[in-house]
Amino acid sequence: MKRERRAKILATLGPASSERDVIERLWRAGADCFRINMSHTSHEALRRLVGLIREVEKTVGRPIGILADLQGPKLRIGRFAEGPVTLGDGATFVLDSDDKPGDVGRVYLPHPEILRSLAPGHRLLLDDGKVRLVVTKAGPKRAVTKVEIGGKLSDRKGVSCPDTTLPVSALTPKDRSDLDAALDAGADWIALSFVQRPDDLAEVRKIARGRALVMAKIEKPQAIERLDEIIELADALMVARGDLGVEMPLEAVPGLQKRISRAARKAGRPVVVATQMLESMISAPVPTRAEVSDVATAVFEGADAVMLSAESAAGAFPVEAVATMNRIAEAVERESVYRGILQAQRPEPEATGNDAICAAARQIAETLNVAAIVCYTAKGTTAMRAARERPASALIGLSPVPQTARRLSLVWGVHAVVGDDARDPEDMVEKANRVVVAEGFAKPGQRILIMAGVPFGTPGATNLLRLAFVSADGSSGG
Repeated sequence: MKRERRAKILATLGPASSERDVIERLWRAGADCFRINMSHTSHEALRRLVGLIREVEKTVGRPIGILADLQGPKLRIGRFAEGPVTLGDGATFVLDSDDKPGDVGRVYLPHPEILRSLAPGHRLLLDDGKVRLVVTKAGPKRAVTKVEIGGKLSDRKGVSCPDTTLPVSALTPKDRSDLDAALDAGADWIALSFVQRPDDLAEVRKIARGRALVMAKIEKPQAIERLDEIIELADALMVARGDLGVEMPLEAVPGLQKRISRAARKAGRPVVVATQMLESMISAPVPTRAEVSDVATAVFEGADAVMLSAESAAGAFPVEAVATMNRIAEAVERESVYRGILQAQRPEPEATGNDAICAAARQIAETLNVAAIVCYTAKGTTAMRAARERPASALIGLSPVPQTARRLSLVWGVHAVVGDDARDPEDMVEKANRVVVAEGFAKPGQRILIMAGVPFGTPGATNLLRLAFVSADGSSGG
């Protein structure tokens, strides 16, 4: 079964979608990869969900990716002695290391790393930014703030520090345990929250040791400041617009989304656009017009994938949400202006053999109007670089490694197929032609373009382009 679109759909699993039949319906509606949110998933539930996805994979006969999303540090204030308080604009409010219950003038902040890092002028955002404080005096055990935007504040509300680089690892003890469980269960992607610096990714990569690819969630101003360095160490990026919109002005988020998407494409890294894409479909069978436009904008921009969160995890219409997102992406990619937008954003190839081959493949495919580009890829790197070109022809990623095919389920335009590596040039062409015919991408008489590496079976050695004709029996000449 092939999709009629290039952008991929990442659907979060949860209470509304934790049974096998619903997962299969989500896939058939358009989900290419499934996200498991470790903030709300036990290790037992994780193993169960992975097992169900693999069962669906066998049933549908297509590789399905699994992304385990780590929770990251959760920074919260303490409790109040007499219930919620209301902070007035301009009032003085203290956060300190005293664990006594708070009142309208102070509250316990059980994070000494925050108190040690604050400085006058730094902002503190409480309860997803509903209450905003500005530090006037700072010390290792006490921060005095002025209430810039007041409001109701209750126990254990979250704290964000947009102006402060915190000396904490993105991996908490819970995350380390969840990471080990996800790797043991066979997750294909690991999403890392609270990324502030490249070192955060290095820590996860060291633990993963190639067993899964690492996705950096861009949700903090500190990550924006070091975006290029983070991209170097990340295998993919997620534009986590929820937290990004808390810590940065809301009006800045659309521009940041475009900046991150284009930087990721230039580097050949997949990028996922996430958060509130079809939020109203948590409780309604149809989205708002603004939500449709939001999804369409991400697809026009060339995002590798768009993500559903609560819409598919806990909403009343999980399958309908996926189907709606699928229809939006298909409609966008049929628009006459779509190809022009992608072409205008195409980055120059880097001075590598791999990029030279991928750029040449795209140009040949466009000149000759080939039906498909078949890319032999062991680790997925060549398929990702080929996808960076956003070719108009279908892009087939043929890999002997099932996990590679699953990882490619998040990459723009790649239709991943698990198959044996080629033995020689003739076998390479025969296998490629059988795949494009069997998968419905080419008919007899059409041409295909094949990318591979000689000697065969050598990862990272893509150095060959072969043009071939498909014959009536699915074999080739070329």
